Amino acid sequence: MNDLARHKWLLALVVCGMCLVALAAALGQTTPAVTALTRTQNKAAPADPGEKIYAANCARCHTPPMTLDPRVTGTILMHMRTRARLSSKDQKLLLQYLSP
Repeated sequence: MNDLARHKWLLALVVCGMCLVALAAALGQTTPAVTALTRTQNKAAPADPGEKIYAANCARCHTPPMTLDPRVTGTILMHMRTRARLSSKDQKLLLQYLSP
């Protein structure tokens, strides 16, 4: 087998592998809008201010991470704070809600 044919096979394998990984990831996720809507319909209004902030800003894309390691929660919140444009007060309330 010459080098060109070997590179074509390698490229085809890489593309197939990437497609399988993307498919597996897509199958493991739920639709954020449906999940948030279902959660909103099944729950009464949240009493905790951090939970209210989570419901308003985070629940559109995420389910509450009940198994999240408390050591990394702060780092994740700093990253997501810029994406969700949260205030520092909201960040502190979310941190208290996610790692009591």
